[in-house]
Amino acid sequence: MALRDELRFRGSLADHPTDGTPGFDGGKKDAEKELPELGPEMADLQEKLFAHGYTEGKQRLLLVLQGMDTSGKGGILSHAVGLLDPGGMHLKSFKKPTREELSHDFLWRIEREVPAAGEIGIFDRSHYEDVLVVKVHQLTDAPEIERRYDAINAFEKNLVDSGTVIVKCMLHISKETQKERLLARLDDPTKQWKFKPEDVDERGYWDDYQKAYEIALERCNTDHAPWFVIPSDRKWYRNWAIGRLLRDHLAAMNLDWPAPDYDIAEQRARLEDEK
Repeated sequence: MALRDELRFRGSLADHPTDGTPGFDGGKKDAEKELPELGPEMADLQEKLFAHGYTEGKQRLLLVLQGMDTSGKGGILSHAVGLLDPGGMHLKSFKKPTREELSHDFLWRIEREVPAAGEIGIFDRSHYEDVLVVKVHQLTDAPEIERRYDAINAFEKNLVDSGTVIVKCMLHISKETQKERLLARLDDPTKQWKFKPEDVDERGYWDDYQKAYEIALERCNTDHAPWFVIPSDRKWYRNWAIGRLLRDHLAAMNLDWPAPDYDIAEQRARLEDEK
Protein backbone atom coordinates (compact mmCIF):
# COMPACT_ATOMS: atom_id res chain seq x y z
CA MET A 1 0.00 0.00 0.00
CA ALA A 2 1.30 3.47 -0.89
CA LEU A 3 2.22 5.70 2.03
CA ARG A 4 -0.45 8.18 0.99
CA ASP A 5 -3.10 5.49 1.33
CA GLU A 6 -1.82 4.36 4.72
CA LEU A 7 -1.81 7.88 6.16
CA ARG A 8 -5.07 9.13 4.68
CA PHE A 9 -7.68 9.94 7.31
CA ARG A 10 -10.25 7.23 7.76
CA GLY A 11 -12.95 6.46 10.31
CA SER A 12 -11.94 8.48 13.34
CA LEU A 13 -8.78 9.73 15.03
CA ALA A 14 -8.96 6.68 17.28
CA ASP A 15 -8.14 4.59 14.19
CA HIS A 16 -4.80 6.43 13.88
CA PRO A 17 -2.40 5.61 16.75
CA THR A 18 -0.22 8.56 17.70
CA ASP A 19 2.83 6.30 18.10
CA GLY A 20 2.44 4.26 14.90
CA THR A 21 4.90 4.03 12.03
CA PRO A 22 2.74 3.15 9.01
CA GLY A 23 4.69 2.45 5.85
CA PHE A 24 8.04 2.22 7.62
CA ASP A 25 9.61 -1.00 8.88
CA GLY A 26 12.84 0.42 10.30
CA GLY A 27 13.73 2.37 13.41
CA LYS A 28 14.95 5.83 14.32
CA LYS A 29 18.45 5.44 12.84
CA ASP A 30 17.03 4.08 9.59
CA ALA A 31 14.61 7.00 9.22
CA GLU A 32 17.27 9.59 10.07
CA LYS A 33 19.52 8.07 7.43
CA GLU A 34 16.84 7.75 4.75
CA LEU A 35 15.29 11.22 5.08
CA PRO A 36 18.30 13.27 3.86
CA GLU A 37 18.77 10.78 1.02
CA LEU A 38 15.49 12.11 -0.41
CA GLY A 39 17.11 15.53 -0.78
CA PRO A 40 18.66 15.26 -4.26
CA GLU A 41 15.48 13.86 -5.82
CA MET A 42 13.32 16.46 -4.09
CA ALA A 43 15.65 19.23 -5.29
CA ASP A 44 15.33 18.00 -8.87
CA LEU A 45 11.53 17.79 -8.63
CA GLN A 46 11.33 21.23 -7.03
CA GLU A 47 13.47 22.78 -9.75
CA LYS A 48 11.22 21.29 -12.44
CA LEU A 49 8.21 22.78 -10.67
CA PHE A 50 9.94 26.16 -10.48
CA ALA A 51 10.88 25.93 -14.18
CA HIS A 52 7.24 25.38 -15.11
CA GLY A 53 6.21 28.41 -13.08
CA TYR A 54 8.97 30.49 -14.69
CA THR A 55 7.67 29.52 -18.14
CA GLU A 56 4.06 30.40 -17.30
CA GLY A 57 2.98 26.99 -16.03
CA LYS A 58 0.23 26.92 -13.37
CA GLN A 59 1.35 24.09 -11.09
CA ARG A 60 2.25 24.65 -7.45
CA LEU A 61 2.17 22.69 -4.21
CA LEU A 62 0.76 23.70 -0.83
CA LEU A 63 1.70 21.85 2.36
CA VAL A 64 -0.73 22.51 5.22
CA LEU A 65 0.50 21.66 8.74
CA GLN A 66 -2.00 21.48 11.57
CA GLY A 67 -1.55 20.04 15.04
CA MET A 68 -1.69 20.64 18.74
CA ASP A 69 1.13 22.61 20.38
CA THR A 70 4.42 20.61 20.46
CA SER A 71 3.24 18.34 17.64
CA GLY A 72 6.31 19.34 15.66
CA LYS A 73 5.57 21.90 12.98
CA GLY A 74 8.92 23.57 13.64
CA GLY A 75 10.77 20.27 13.50
CA ILE A 76 9.24 19.49 10.14
CA LEU A 77 10.34 22.85 8.78
CA SER A 78 13.90 22.09 9.89
CA HIS A 79 14.20 18.46 8.83
CA ALA A 80 11.73 17.65 6.03
CA VAL A 81 10.98 21.03 4.44
CA GLY A 82 14.64 21.88 5.04
CA LEU A 83 15.54 19.53 2.19
CA LEU A 84 14.01 22.02 -0.25
CA ASP A 85 15.49 25.20 -1.75
CA PRO A 86 14.10 28.16 0.24
CA GLY A 87 14.29 30.28 -2.91
CA GLY A 88 11.37 28.33 -4.36
CA MET A 89 9.24 28.27 -1.21
CA HIS A 90 6.69 30.51 0.45
CA LEU A 91 6.33 29.95 4.21
CA LYS A 92 3.53 31.51 6.22
CA SER A 93 2.86 31.02 9.93
CA PHE A 94 -0.69 32.02 10.80
CA LYS A 95 -1.16 33.50 14.25
CA LYS A 96 -4.06 35.16 16.04
CA PRO A 97 -5.88 37.31 13.46
CA THR A 98 -5.16 41.03 13.49
CA ARG A 99 -7.90 43.63 13.72
CA GLU A 100 -7.68 44.19 9.96
CA GLU A 101 -7.91 40.46 9.25
CA LEU A 102 -10.95 40.14 11.50
CA SER A 103 -12.67 42.85 9.46
CA HIS A 104 -12.68 40.49 6.45
CA ASP A 105 -13.97 36.98 5.81
CA PHE A 106 -11.78 34.35 7.49
CA LEU A 107 -10.32 33.22 4.15
CA TRP A 108 -9.14 36.72 3.19
CA ARG A 109 -5.77 36.42 4.92
CA ILE A 110 -5.32 32.87 3.62
CA GLU A 111 -5.93 33.75 -0.02
CA ARG A 112 -3.23 36.44 0.20
CA GLU A 113 -0.60 33.82 1.10
CA VAL A 114 -1.31 31.14 -1.50
CA PRO A 115 1.96 30.19 -3.26
CA ALA A 116 2.61 31.50 -6.73
CA ALA A 117 2.89 29.21 -9.75
CA GLY A 118 6.07 27.18 -9.52
CA GLU A 119 6.36 27.60 -5.75
CA ILE A 120 6.00 25.24 -2.82
CA GLY A 121 3.93 26.89 -0.12
CA ILE A 122 3.96 25.86 3.53
CA PHE A 123 1.21 26.91 5.93
CA ASP A 124 2.23 26.60 9.60
CA ARG A 125 -1.35 26.49 10.88
CA SER A 126 -3.93 27.61 8.35
CA HIS A 127 -7.56 28.34 7.54
CA TYR A 128 -8.45 25.34 9.71
CA GLU A 129 -7.74 27.41 12.83
CA ASP A 130 -11.08 29.07 12.04
CA VAL A 131 -12.97 25.81 12.60
CA LEU A 132 -10.73 24.57 15.44
CA VAL A 133 -9.76 27.29 17.95
CA VAL A 134 -12.84 29.29 17.00
CA LYS A 135 -15.08 26.27 17.57
CA VAL A 136 -13.46 25.14 20.82
CA HIS A 137 -13.61 28.61 22.38
CA GLN A 138 -17.00 29.45 20.84
CA LEU A 139 -15.71 32.63 19.20
CA THR A 140 -18.53 32.53 16.65
CA ASP A 141 -21.88 30.81 16.34
CA ALA A 142 -22.59 27.30 15.07
CA PRO A 143 -24.16 28.36 11.72
CA GLU A 144 -21.01 30.33 10.87
CA ILE A 145 -18.81 27.32 11.67
CA GLU A 146 -20.97 25.19 9.38
CA ARG A 147 -20.62 27.77 6.61
CA ARG A 148 -16.86 27.69 6.98
CA TYR A 149 -16.53 23.96 6.31
CA ASP A 150 -18.26 24.44 2.96
CA ALA A 151 -16.25 27.59 2.24
CA ILE A 152 -13.00 25.72 2.91
CA ASN A 153 -13.98 22.91 0.55
CA ALA A 154 -14.88 25.39 -2.19
CA PHE A 155 -11.65 27.36 -1.64
CA GLU A 156 -9.51 24.22 -1.86
CA LYS A 157 -11.41 22.98 -4.91
CA ASN A 158 -10.68 26.27 -6.68
CA LEU A 159 -7.00 25.96 -5.80
CA VAL A 160 -6.81 22.43 -7.17
CA ASP A 161 -8.68 23.39 -10.33
CA SER A 162 -6.13 26.16 -10.92
CA GLY A 163 -3.16 23.78 -10.69
CA THR A 164 -2.42 23.42 -6.96
CA VAL A 165 -1.56 20.12 -5.29
CA ILE A 166 -2.66 20.37 -1.65
CA VAL A 167 -1.03 18.16 1.00
CA LYS A 168 -2.90 18.54 4.31
CA CYS A 169 -1.21 16.95 7.33
CA MET A 170 -2.63 16.68 10.82
CA LEU A 171 0.26 16.05 13.25
CA HIS A 172 -1.33 13.61 15.67
CA ILE A 173 0.15 13.41 19.18
CA SER A 174 -1.11 12.07 22.48
CA LYS A 175 -1.88 14.23 25.51
CA GLU A 176 0.88 12.39 27.41
CA THR A 177 3.47 13.18 24.74
CA GLN A 178 2.50 16.84 24.74
CA LYS A 179 2.96 16.96 28.52
CA GLU A 180 6.44 15.42 28.21
CA ARG A 181 7.44 17.96 25.58
CA LEU A 182 6.11 20.92 27.57
CA LEU A 183 8.02 19.73 30.65
CA ALA A 184 11.15 19.35 28.51
CA ARG A 185 10.81 22.97 27.43
CA LEU A 186 10.64 24.08 31.04
CA ASP A 187 13.77 22.04 31.85
CA ASP A 188 15.82 23.54 29.01
CA PRO A 189 16.89 27.21 29.31
CA THR A 190 17.29 27.33 25.51
CA LYS A 191 13.65 26.24 25.04
CA GLN A 192 11.88 28.05 27.88
CA TRP A 193 11.08 30.96 25.56
CA LYS A 194 8.82 28.62 23.57
CA PHE A 195 6.69 27.86 26.64
CA LYS A 196 3.62 29.94 27.45
CA PRO A 197 1.45 29.50 30.56
CA GLU A 198 -1.54 29.47 28.21
CA ASP A 199 -0.23 26.15 26.87
CA VAL A 200 -1.26 24.54 30.16
CA ASP A 201 -4.65 26.27 30.03
CA GLU A 202 -5.28 24.91 26.53
CA ARG A 203 -4.67 21.35 27.74
CA GLY A 204 -7.92 21.66 29.64
CA TYR A 205 -9.67 21.73 26.26
CA TRP A 206 -7.86 18.66 24.90
CA ASP A 207 -10.98 16.54 24.33
CA ASP A 208 -12.79 19.48 22.74
CA TYR A 209 -9.89 20.00 20.35
CA GLN A 210 -9.85 16.31 19.40
CA LYS A 211 -13.57 16.48 18.61
CA ALA A 212 -13.10 19.68 16.61
CA TYR A 213 -10.25 18.10 14.64
CA GLU A 214 -12.28 14.99 13.93
CA ILE A 215 -15.20 17.02 12.58
CA ALA A 216 -12.91 19.18 10.45
CA LEU A 217 -11.15 16.12 9.04
CA GLU A 218 -14.46 14.43 8.28
CA ARG A 219 -16.05 17.48 6.67
CA CYS A 220 -13.01 18.52 4.62
CA ASN A 221 -11.53 15.15 3.64
CA THR A 222 -12.22 15.47 -0.08
CA ASP A 223 -10.86 13.56 -3.04
CA HIS A 224 -9.18 16.70 -4.38
CA ALA A 225 -7.64 17.64 -1.01
CA PRO A 226 -7.58 14.65 1.39
CA TRP A 227 -6.32 14.77 4.95
CA PHE A 228 -3.29 12.78 6.07
CA VAL A 229 -2.92 11.90 9.74
CA ILE A 230 0.75 11.78 10.72
CA PRO A 231 1.56 9.87 13.93
CA SER A 232 3.81 12.36 15.70
CA ASP A 233 4.75 10.90 19.07
CA ARG A 234 7.96 9.74 17.38
CA LYS A 235 9.65 12.81 15.93
CA TRP A 236 11.85 10.79 13.60
CA TYR A 237 8.86 9.06 12.02
CA ARG A 238 6.93 12.33 11.69
CA ASN A 239 9.81 13.97 9.82
CA TRP A 240 10.34 10.95 7.57
CA ALA A 241 6.63 10.69 6.73
CA ILE A 242 6.31 14.36 5.77
CA GLY A 243 9.47 14.15 3.67
CA ARG A 244 8.15 11.12 1.85
CA LEU A 245 4.73 12.66 1.29
CA LEU A 246 6.33 15.76 -0.20
CA ARG A 247 8.54 13.68 -2.47
CA ASP A 248 5.66 11.43 -3.54
CA HIS A 249 3.32 14.33 -4.34
CA LEU A 250 6.00 16.20 -6.29
CA ALA A 251 6.82 13.05 -8.26
CA ALA A 252 3.11 12.44 -8.99
CA MET A 253 2.94 15.81 -10.75
CA ASN A 254 4.93 14.14 -13.58
CA LEU A 255 6.79 17.31 -14.48
CA ASP A 256 9.59 17.35 -17.02
CA TRP A 257 11.79 20.22 -18.12
CA PRO A 258 9.73 22.73 -20.13
CA ALA A 259 10.47 22.75 -23.84
CA PRO A 260 11.88 26.09 -25.12
CA ASP A 261 9.58 28.33 -27.13
CA TYR A 262 12.48 29.54 -29.29
CA ASP A 263 14.77 28.05 -31.94
CA ILE A 264 17.86 26.78 -30.10
CA ALA A 265 20.04 26.71 -33.21
CA GLU A 266 19.06 30.25 -34.13
CA GLN A 267 19.91 31.60 -30.68
CA ARG A 268 23.20 29.69 -30.61
CA ALA A 269 24.12 31.20 -33.99
CA ARG A 270 23.31 34.69 -32.74
CA LEU A 271 25.65 34.25 -29.79
CA GLU A 272 28.45 32.71 -31.86
CA ASP A 273 28.20 35.48 -34.49
CA GLU A 274 28.56 38.28 -31.93
CA LYS A 275 31.40 40.67 -32.70
